[in-house]
Amino acid sequence: MRIGANYFNSKCEFIVWSPLAESMYLLMDNNEKTEMEKDDKDYWKISKSVTPGSKYFYLINGNNQKPDPASNYQPDGIHGPSEIVDHNSFNWSDFNWKGIPIRDMIIYELHTGTFSRKGNFKGIIDKLDYLLELGINMIEIMPVAQFPGKRNWGYDGVYPFAVQNSYGTCDDFKDLINKCHQKNIGVILDVVYNHLGPEGNYTTQYGPYFTSKY
Repeated sequence: MRIGANYFNSKCEFIVWSPLAESMYLLMDNNEKTEMEKDDKDYWKISKSVTPGSKYFYLINGNNQKPDPASNYQPDGIHGPSEIVDHNSFNWSDFNWKGIPIRDMIIYELHTGTFSRKGNFKGIIDKLDYLLELGINMIEIMPVAQFPGKRNWGYDGVYPFAVQNSYGTCDDFKDLINKCHQKNIGVILDVVYNHLGPEGNYTTQYGPYFTSKY
């Protein structure tokens, strides 16, 4: 079981953990509202026939409209609806990629928003040959998880499974990885798992996602 919106073969299973909620509804972008069912571990679930690219909110207790904390994409930013992504639709072509041994890595760290004039994933793709000319074989990308606004260091991310919308779509990010591997460039992600940013963190609306124990 994986939380979030899990799309496969024209159907999507929505799962969210919320022990605080007394009821939970799925609200689609056509204003269709459907009640979800809770299991014995406080996971709310529903399966529906949907189209990739459709947007949705969860309605906590029927009226508290919030994005999915496990969203895969926030097309309108941190406060907007979450979007359903079909992760099986991307055409990968990096099957010959074998990786690079740690001892051979020559790493270039970059920030997506400032590395190119475009300030997005496509801008990085445009400069891959330039990076190769420098003699590198790995890029380390500063955090790309969805954060407030359009420009940020990336350490205030609040959707750990969603790429920053101002940098591009999920497919744009996959395309970057794919093209890096085609040029024998490895990719390291700088990730933040020990905290969330202060704006757009709605996990407390759902339940005790964090603890002071540690």
